[in-house]
Amino acid sequence: MPKPVTILIGALGGDGGGVLCDWIVTAAQSQGLGVQATQIPGVAQRTGATTYYLEVMPGTAPPASVLALNPAIGEVDVALATELLEAGRMIFNGFATPDRTTLIASTHRVLAIGERMAMGDGSFDVGRLLRAVKERSKEQILFDMDQAAEESGGVINAVLLGALAGSGKLPIADSAFEAAIRHAGKSVDTNLAAFAFGRGHARGELEQAVREHRKRQAAAQGVEDLIERARRTYPASSLDIVEEGIRRLTGYQDRKYATLYLDRLDTIHALASTDLLRETARHLAVRMSFEDVIRVAQAKTSAERVARVRSEVRAKANEPLTITEHFKPGIEEIAAVLPSGLARRLLAWGERTGRLGKSYFSMHVRTTTILGFARLRLVAGLRWWRPRTFRYVEEQAEIERWLEQIRAAARLSVDLAREIAELARLIKGYGDTYKRGLGNYRRISDEVIAPALAGRMAPRTAADAVANARVAALADPEGETLSKTLAAIASASPSLRQAAE
Repeated sequence: MPKPVTILIGALGGDGGGVLCDWIVTAAQSQGLGVQATQIPGVAQRTGATTYYLEVMPGTAPPASVLALNPAIGEVDVALATELLEAGRMIFNGFATPDRTTLIASTHRVLAIGERMAMGDGSFDVGRLLRAVKERSKEQILFDMDQAAEESGGVINAVLLGALAGSGKLPIADSAFEAAIRHAGKSVDTNLAAFAFGRGHARGELEQAVREHRKRQAAAQGVEDLIERARRTYPASSLDIVEEGIRRLTGYQDRKYATLYLDRLDTIHALASTDLLRETARHLAVRMSFEDVIRVAQAKTSAERVARVRSEVRAKANEPLTITEHFKPGIEEIAAVLPSGLARRLLAWGERTGRLGKSYFSMHVRTTTILGFARLRLVAGLRWWRPRTFRYVEEQAEIERWLEQIRAAARLSVDLAREIAELARLIKGYGDTYKRGLGNYRRISDEVIAPALAGRMAPRTAADAVANARVAALADPEGETLSKTLAAIASASPSLRQAAE
């Protein structure tokens, strides 16, 4: 008796996993294949898997054939994941195996609640996830399907269906999958385009097309020469990060700002290893694109966000959509976009009157109305003003101090320099989150990094101390764990203990 092809789908809410499952069933039935599907909904906030399990019997199913309702460990032929952590979840549960499973997954991330709650960068290590995927599956088809959906104008489940068709693991013709999409009757043209895009990726047909698209994107931003400069200067292993940093900072501010990014990286590249360059490039791009009200307004009024919201609520093109944005700026957020002198006076007044950190201005702005959208676009249009703001001046000074510490540490130990680069994870967001992160960063800088660079601590010991302090700061936003860790570091180092005394 022939064995069925077993398929396990791991999806997020809103990714259309159920629709993807229905497409596969419809396509299989149209080919006269025996097929059975089970849908298992997950729970809220990404704390449980939303899975779909299918078995497809090659050829005409014998009358006595019995298909299973649930996946068995080690007996999954094809695993599909709409997000990288869902692929990791399948591996952890033992469904993907290196002797049998073809794993088709998107490499983009949607952070789980636990990752979002972390003080700094609490996201899972993508490198470890990718290694697990490659080690624990027989074949892999991996690419950013979220980006592919955006570029094709479709949705991710259609891209994933195309990747499944392109894998050749099912005895189903491409035309049957396309017919299933048409039969569903929803967003047919865009879903077919996304299906073709995913199929082309799986078959390696779109690599050149993607390169051409990115080349046109770079030309539209006017940064082709900056990308060429990076390719001439930096090792290939760091280019994906550096090029993304160039595009990110050009969109955030302008071409001149992206040039400053490369100028700063040049000073690191001249001193250190490729690994340090890559880590510094990643964190520097994030630090230079710090969040202020201008950045928030940019994000809230982008065409991509409106399209994403429309897609998430499944609003049709002819259906009205209302988006209400909630803002609660305080004195510090207002001061951040003022000139330095005026900002300092406002902050001093807030501290003197006891309003600092206590007074906020609640606003609800409907960005789907002309007036509401215009208000935020006016704020977003203040990019030209950003270099004159208090927050910009303060951030650039902090970035330069951080880079100088990395450069100084690189002359002593690459490991220490890398740990200092990683310390940038503590600084993110704005308001109280930013204040706590920056405060913890400065404590580690003053109590560990400065003594290490002054020669009062061995570089290897200092690297370990910075790493331990960073982990402590990320684990406890209130700083109690960090205080205990710093005290332990000081007590273990005679020179630091003497300096403290």
